[in-house]
Amino acid sequence: MGFLKRLLGGGSNEGEREGDDAGPDAATASAAADPAGQDEIERERELLRAEALRLDNDLIQRQLRYADRSWTPPAQGGTRRAEDGDPPAG
Repeated sequence: MGFLKRLLGGGSNEGEREGDDAGPDAATASAAADPAGQDEIERERELLRAEALRLDNDLIQRQLRYADRSWTPPAQGGTRRAEDGDPPAG
């Protein structure tokens, strides 16, 4: 929970410790005092909800799970290209 608070712009370490004990109601209560902060929280919630709906597909989940095992063919040729001209004599 502390990670999300730091990511979303939480306060100092003391605020994080207090926020963990207070629960999610403390975050919404502090944002209620600041209307711009409330809009920001609602926007973040909407973005997270949309992202969760987008990723809620078995095929996409499988692709994400095995993305690190994807195969790419080995590079062919060297670093020299046709437009480089003649190689330096030596």
